[in-house]
Amino acid sequence: MHGNEVLGRVLLLQLIEELVRGYRDKETWSLQLLNSTRIHILPTMNPDGFDEADTHCLFSQGRFNHNGVDLNRGFPDAFAGLRKQRELKEEQREAEVRAVIGWLKTETFVLSANLHGGALVASYPYDNSDRGSDFFGAPSLSPDDDVFVHLAKVYSYNHASMHRGNLCDDTGPFRDGITNGYHWYPLEGGMQDYNYVWAQCLELTLELSCCKFPQVKELPSLWEDNKKALLAYIQQIHLGVKGQVFDGSGKPVPNAVVEVEGRKNMCPFRTNQHGEYYRLLVPGVYTFKVRYPGHEVLTETLRVPYGPDQYSAMKHDFMLRRIASATFPALPEPSPSCNYTVHPGGGCATAASMWSRLTLGFSLVMVMQSLID
Repeated sequence: MHGNEVLGRVLLLQLIEELVRGYRDKETWSLQLLNSTRIHILPTMNPDGFDEADTHCLFSQGRFNHNGVDLNRGFPDAFAGLRKQRELKEEQREAEVRAVIGWLKTETFVLSANLHGGALVASYPYDNSDRGSDFFGAPSLSPDDDVFVHLAKVYSYNHASMHRGNLCDDTGPFRDGITNGYHWYPLEGGMQDYNYVWAQCLELTLELSCCKFPQVKELPSLWEDNKKALLAYIQQIHLGVKGQVFDGSGKPVPNAVVEVEGRKNMCPFRTNQHGEYYRLLVPGVYTFKVRYPGHEVLTETLRVPYGPDQYSAMKHDFMLRRIASATFPALPEPSPSCNYTVHPGGGCATAASMWSRLTLGFSLVMVMQSLID
């Protein structure tokens, strides 16, 4: 999304080639990954910036799009809403931002990564806060902080050197090669927070090289540094639990709220148009509350195992019971305007009611889904 931070583009094109090569050669790792995961890759979100970029290591032009806008400051910001700041209408946002927002509304994305350069660290939400300037330098933690820390460490420790945390002269040090975004520096209007808050898609910002525009001769070694980490990160799409929510007549229902106790998300996680839900969770015992109009609140406690090694998250469906009352209380509305929209045409690869895949995405952008079977 920053046109002068070019390594991500090269790595994603190489990743495509590696995935296809492994699948054609019937290599076990590729067959397991691609038969269980739907992967979307957007190698370049800011082609105009890339065209304008020169080859300076740190200070090349091309960060902004053709209109001179930083795309990673152009998304709706939940914290701006909480502070009652005026936000742009969607039609006033940059075309690239609108395209990504529209894309997120047509797929049930679960895990994603946004690739950058100029540092070597895995950064996770939140990037912003409503606590004011007195809290700069302190972390802004999300309800899923444990999951984000796990995801960030998966990348940093599978990377050749990111986990060391001190390789770039002008950034860091970063313990374990990871950082909370706001703890590093405040960022308003970022894609990482938008994806998490509004799209139910857990996203990391991956800073992959000290130099924003590495020399061509360095690219093979940079690919080797990141190859294992990219593949390990994709495999994390199989964390947690997945399934469907069914109403009292046995039909899958959209827009049912699926909450995990102790995780008060700004916008509650809801089922998609096929009644499917997915929660990325590290192994443990969790209590779920499922709400849908006209039905009793369902509370169930589940023991969630580690799924990535088996290329499948735990599968569990929720069966709701109708209530007799003629009037039903409305579902609680979260703090920011969540504007849920169920799109009948997106979210899975077939017309069947079951997920065909869980979706992951890399952007510069990559986004993922995993099979429900």
